[in-house]
Amino acid sequence: MLRFQRNKRAARSAAAAALVLLVLLTAAGCGVPHYPASVNMASMSMDGHNHAGHEQVGTTANTIACTELQDPDTGAEVREFELTAQDTTIRLEDGTTVEAWTFNGSTPGPELRVHEGDRVVVKLINRDIEEGVTIHWHGVAVPCSQDGVAGVTQDAVWPGESFTYSFIADHHGTYWYHSHQESSEQAKKGLIGRIVIEPKEKTFQYDKDFAVTMQELDGAGYMINGSTDGLKLNAEPGETVRLRLVNSTNRTQFMGVAGVPFKVISMDGQDLNGPTPITRQFLPVGAAQRYDLLFEMPQEGNVVVFNKYEDGLTAILGGGDTKVDDGRLYKTAPIFDFTSYGTPNDDGVTPDMAFDRTYELDFGTTFSGFTINGKAFHDVPPLLVKEGEWIKLRLIYNSGGDHPVHLHGHFFKVLTKNGKPLTGSPVYLDTILLERGDVYEIAFRADNPGLWMQHCHNLDHAAKGMSMMVNYEGVSTPYFVGTDTGNLPD
Repeated sequence: MLRFQRNKRAARSAAAAALVLLVLLTAAGCGVPHYPASVNMASMSMDGHNHAGHEQVGTTANTIACTELQDPDTGAEVREFELTAQDTTIRLEDGTTVEAWTFNGSTPGPELRVHEGDRVVVKLINRDIEEGVTIHWHGVAVPCSQDGVAGVTQDAVWPGESFTYSFIADHHGTYWYHSHQESSEQAKKGLIGRIVIEPKEKTFQYDKDFAVTMQELDGAGYMINGSTDGLKLNAEPGETVRLRLVNSTNRTQFMGVAGVPFKVISMDGQDLNGPTPITRQFLPVGAAQRYDLLFEMPQEGNVVVFNKYEDGLTAILGGGDTKVDDGRLYKTAPIFDFTSYGTPNDDGVTPDMAFDRTYELDFGTTFSGFTINGKAFHDVPPLLVKEGEWIKLRLIYNSGGDHPVHLHGHFFKVLTKNGKPLTGSPVYLDTILLERGDVYEIAFRADNPGLWMQHCHNLDHAAKGMSMMVNYEGVSTPYFVGTDTGNLPD
């Protein structure tokens, strides 16, 4: 009996110690977004320290401020939009309601469809989002001043305030926008939308052009174009359809196409060379990635675009019976491999070319969150680059869930995966999906001076530390990240 009582006391003590440890870890910020009081992201050095103190960092004879980096007047056609961020009650198809944060009363917000070469002018108005908002143009290579990152390129826009973005849409493709102020929460609350830049001349021919956004909304679950019941799109037999898939969720969405062969013609807004028809493969659309598909409608029946795991993420194209027939018949189909897809085309960017700088980034997991080279967010030393240089990054990942790594302000070429060069089309992305065990080499030309975030686009991971900066030499910012300013750009 004495031994039993001692064992019970020991078990209780162990449980109490575990509870205390959990409380201490939580208090220390384990798994919780955490920020310094104030840090200037332009003043981070390669040792990871902020050398600017708390004073404003302005432009000197040897620097230019991010705010001064803007697209020149080209005389382009101006496309003007107004987006109002506000708290809105959304009614779902089943009649229930949820509270969401919206642009112009809807989530996703309005699709902004413009043409290559247009000047895009968007006035952001914050009606009542107390936490402040911004707009980041995901994948669009805008000037530094227009990137929409709170505390880096601008201050968060507070209730009653506004901010006007202006940039040239100089590369066609499928992109999206979202708030980059507390984005791990604000995107899930609904502050997202699409931006489609149509080409001056079609690089692929099609009759119909549809874009769909996969979304996870707090309180509503998975949605496609704002619907929890799937989507119906009208297309006639024999018509060629371009379908743009946008993944705004925080997880990889495995998408299949039933009913016809299809081509993957673009990834992250960048065309693939010589795409070929495929069938019965799942597309691993990582968080924040976009895949553009091309297919011809069959003479009979529908085309069903579906998610391997989520029934709500289904789009049915055609005018006949809306039943999903063979859409669920190939759950064990292989995963699409972009590294061997399409037709090679030598663009001169190769793994063994001369690079001006090479960096290695190891993405990891700890008790306190997610890390890059063993450090979290503002403690991660920035990658320093100079305009005109070619930069090579080696990305390593060995533990935890998927990490879709996004680089602001640039497209990068995928050079190798696990030591093997790509054998298909050249692939340029702005977000690359790292799965456990992956080692990728990627390269980009430093042709867009500024201060650019690079982070995991599972935004919860970014909020918990998996974020860093790519800083051009000689670029400063007057803005500060941290609790003193309220600029929290995870």
